[in-house]
Amino acid sequence: MNLIEIIKTISLGIVEGITEWLPISSTGHMILVDEFIHMDITPEFKEMFLVVIQLGAILSVVVLYFSKLFPFTIDRGIHIDKDKFSMWFKIIVATIPAAIVGVLFEDQMNLYFNNYQTVAIMLILFGILFIVVENRNKNRIPKVNSIAEITYNTAFLIGVWQLIAAVFPGTSRSGATIIGALLLGVSRTTATEFTFFLAIPAMFGASLLKIIKFGFAFTTSEVVILLVGMLTAFIVSILAIKFLMGYIKKNDFKPFGWYRIILGIVVLVYFFLIG
Repeated sequence: MNLIEIIKTISLGIVEGITEWLPISSTGHMILVDEFIHMDITPEFKEMFLVVIQLGAILSVVVLYFSKLFPFTIDRGIHIDKDKFSMWFKIIVATIPAAIVGVLFEDQMNLYFNNYQTVAIMLILFGILFIVVENRNKNRIPKVNSIAEITYNTAFLIGVWQLIAAVFPGTSRSGATIIGALLLGVSRTTATEFTFFLAIPAMFGASLLKIIKFGFAFTTSEVVILLVGMLTAFIVSILAIKFLMGYIKKNDFKPFGWYRIILGIVVLVYFFLIG
């Protein structure tokens, strides 16, 4: 492996780390980046790599929010934090729709929807939806201001929005779940945090399936690419998450909506011109 391939891997890790958490679609960005950064890897490994690189992003959430995620306390013995266990059950409930559909229909979804047209359309549609939802919520007071206040029914409905992202590339997993939560009366901060936590089983499960499908016969260069990509995604994700949580305390999501619309148009125009 040469230095150029390492630089390409780092570049993809940076894109993944930023776009996985901001509601702007990592898939849409990866499609564009892939047009300009051609890695010297097999198509099978590339398909797996673009999913498994998310493991680095997952670890950033675990590190940043460990105190909120770990359901045990150690003080003169091991004690269970019931509120955190309840939160994890809600996360599991929200994961069910996408998990079932992903396991049963992954190949069909990739066949019919894994193309630039779908990505561009979903970028634009959900960009418009972000603007509409934020305008709708402008003078409304959120009904849910903490994850503890999210009911199991609300968690499941948020999971249905995540399912939309699982089926249609370009939707953005974080974007879909945030919009769903906002429509259900969840505050921006709570919606975003729940989206981060919901990513842990969703992204881990998707990565595990890809690794199993690919097999475990990695070459040395493939191992290096995976590790470098995940490490880069981990570092950049920490910065992206901190930025987003600071941003939404004083701002809404409309700028991300406009950005998505512009990116969707760019994707359509670019592939039309080269086609």
